[in-house]
Amino acid sequence: MFHKPAAFWSGCLLITIGVLSHGPMFMMGRHTHWQMVHMPMTPEMWVGMALIPLGLVLSWLGLRPPPSSSGTSGAAPRHFHVADGVPLNREHAKLVLVLIITLAIDVMKPATLGFVMPGLSREYSIERSHAGLLALFALTGTTIGSVVWGRIADRMGRRAAILLSALMFIGTAICGAMPSFEWNLAMCFLMGASAGGLLPITFTLMAETVPARHRGWLLVALGGLGTSAGYLLAAGAAAWLEPLFSWRVLWLLGLPTGAVILLLNHYIPESPRFLWACGHAQQALAVLKRFAGGREALEADDRAHPGPPLIDESHPVAGVRQLLHGRHAPITWALLACGTGWGLVNFGFLLWLPSNLEALGVDAGAASALLAKSALYALPGIALVVWLYHRWSSFRTLVAFIAMTALVLVGFAVLAALELRSTALTTFATAALLIAVSGVIAMLIPYAAEIYPVHLRGTGSGVIAASSKFGGIFGAGVALLGFFDHLLLSALVLALPMALSAILLSRSGIETRGVRLEEIQRALSP
Repeated sequence: MFHKPAAFWSGCLLITIGVLSHGPMFMMGRHTHWQMVHMPMTPEMWVGMALIPLGLVLSWLGLRPPPSSSGTSGAAPRHFHVADGVPLNREHAKLVLVLIITLAIDVMKPATLGFVMPGLSREYSIERSHAGLLALFALTGTTIGSVVWGRIADRMGRRAAILLSALMFIGTAICGAMPSFEWNLAMCFLMGASAGGLLPITFTLMAETVPARHRGWLLVALGGLGTSAGYLLAAGAAAWLEPLFSWRVLWLLGLPTGAVILLLNHYIPESPRFLWACGHAQQALAVLKRFAGGREALEADDRAHPGPPLIDESHPVAGVRQLLHGRHAPITWALLACGTGWGLVNFGFLLWLPSNLEALGVDAGAASALLAKSALYALPGIALVVWLYHRWSSFRTLVAFIAMTALVLVGFAVLAALELRSTALTTFATAALLIAVSGVIAMLIPYAAEIYPVHLRGTGSGVIAASSKFGGIFGAGVALLGFFDHLLLSALVLALPMALSAILLSRSGIETRGVRLEEIQRALSP
């Protein structure tokens, strides 16, 4: 399971001790209604903060893969994949369930920001726009983390990257005991860095493990369910725990949620493609047989390759320009507009929605409960996304949910303009928005990975994913100017890029459902 298990678990222990050493400081807050601003940090806290990076280094040493070995036979094909006709089995079900839990925890952490901001602003006596620095620092960390974790996944493996990210989640839980706003900013940056690359890593692990016939709808289901469940967990925790222990308890949840991923590590396999690239042929075949049900359900890839395929995620800079040439250009512009708009909605509009609901007359507790209820109502919508993407049309389903996002934003603008205080309408609009944005992000990156050619697939999907993070950073920046304090204005402005994206994609999009990648590229050739 681990190259050096003693080092890995020792690192986990040190990180846990480092987080728990902040517990006494947090418990002192029960005498001050959990207000800890300007309280001096104890020596135990400083020692705990030193133990966390030490534990991360030890765990990293434990997860480093062993030296590459030549385990392949010259007479045997060098690379296998699960045959496309293999039915899904229990191993696939376990993998999907574990990755959904992993994604839910990943999404839960940044989604918590929206519920933290009102209480944090009151405790530190800062303007809501100034509190938006939290989102800015978190999203900047996410952008940097996407690059860092991508390199870790390529060098150490997909499974190792997931587990290291979980350990960083645990380490950032100490933010719940930080007495100053500046320390909260630092922890938000690290939280974003830990979460940055988890989504594409889980997609990569899934795509490299399951049969191609089931790949599309499983990726959409994975992204949609993980996103909705993460927001549900964040909203539910805020509604249940925040009234009892203040906003700080939402940061402390990093310890138990990160521990869940560690406890499930046995069910997270390493990517067989990565194992082949490292020369561990027997381990790769063993993983594949678990998901194929036997040696006869494996197929050999192109036998012209002289050895195990190398994982090469580097692309020439000129390749980015090619995304805007030929038939790919209008689709790229449509997806870029969608990604930027989605980032503004998800990391801007939704983060400030609890505060804006309070401005509409909904008290803080009721706002959290309403969002939790709306997230619960939104979960069945993911099944509709998966069904439509798999049975109807890939790009038309994406267009429909982008347009739905724009329409719901216009609906919020109407509620604000007419000053309607209807709980039923507000719940319906919130649930519809959560369904729409969850559906968009569940389909956006998988669709990008399908439409670009092999030599640009990594570049294309990476650029589209980066656009959603850029939208979040841009949203955090305008939040400092108080943009999201105006529900009517922000809803109308954010509806524009989504509507533009829907129009562009409806005119230039290409169908990918059930179509071989080579056929897609022939259709997009000049």
